[in-house]
Amino acid sequence: MSIVRDLYSVTVEVTDTDRALAFYRDVLGCEVRLDVEVWPGARLVEVVPPGASVPVALITRDSGLPIGVRYVVADADAAHAALVAAGVQPHSEVLHMDGAPPMFAFDDPEGNTVILMQG
Repeated sequence: MSIVRDLYSVTVEVTDTDRALAFYRDVLGCEVRLDVEVWPGARLVEVVPPGASVPVALITRDSGLPIGVRYVVADADAAHAALVAAGVQPHSEVLHMDGAPPMFAFDDPEGNTVILMQG
């Protein structure tokens, strides 16, 4: 049984979003796929190398957005239930926010954050 079906994005923690964006865009040549304020103080910037399908999300720790690898699942609620049944302890219930896909996060056995997003 596979819970995840695709890679959505990989997060890089940054301390200065504008400085990081300038580096990834102007030095590395990445394209800006997304630059939004999810809520006040929570800016989400995604950059992607030309032709690549998986973006890098540039996120500050103080934004409150989860920092980790984001995977796509067919059904976030079903994935949540399956992981809980397998003994995984998610950080929260599935989050349903306006303008964003249903999602939740948990830590892998090494303490890395994994985010599952419905898509």
